Amino acid sequence: MKDVRILEIRQSVFADNDRQAEALRAELREKGVFLLNLMSSPGAGKTTTLMRTIEALGEAFRIGVMEADIDSDVDARTIAQSGAKVIQLHTGGMCHLDAAMTRQGLEGLETGDVELAILENVGNLVCPAEFDTGASRNAMILSVPEGDDKPLKYPLMFSVCDVVLINKIDVLPYFDFDLEKCREYIRMRNPDARVIPICAKTGEGIDAWADWLRAEIRSWRGSMQ
Repeated sequence: MKDVRILEIRQSVFADNDRQAEALRAELREKGVFLLNLMSSPGAGKTTTLMRTIEALGEAFRIGVMEADIDSDVDARTIAQSGAKVIQLHTGGMCHLDAAMTRQGLEGLETGDVELAILENVGNLVCPAEFDTGASRNAMILSVPEGDDKPLKYPLMFSVCDVVLINKIDVLPYFDFDLEKCREYIRMRNPDARVIPICAKTGEGIDAWADWLRAEIRSWRGSMQ
């Protein structure tokens, strides 16, 4: 039987994306634009958290938001109510954004007057974690109803994040969710990740989240000098 030629296409795709992500990161650094990549599963509370984030930091930074979704502009319309600059990105059925797609989004957002650009990635705990978007920092939201074992089931997502927001802590009494056990699982995947419990609905913990992001932006700006 004739041998079949095998191409390692997965490695090639990721290697090319990594190069594009590094190039994009360098360009954003030159422009002074801090890019936050926000990830989570559907329904974890990304948009509500973003609204709270804009409320907390809107006076300190000029904020632009890229809302990525397979279809609809529901989230973009919600963010527009905050007064922040916003653009809706449709992925055409794709479950993630890569560096090239993020670049297109930033061009559409027109970041000349933006200091903090936030990408609300497609709701998914698998694909978005695999592709470097060129972001300055990666954040993800884990909501209490999803369960405290998600770091064990989706290791890559938690390993690539600089901060994990545990959202919907107002419903902790009603779910079998062990906060300390979840912290332990996250540390297993990523000892350096900051864990911040929040409730985007009530605003609890948002100050701590805003302080973390503010400090990261200051540190990032300091490294540019």
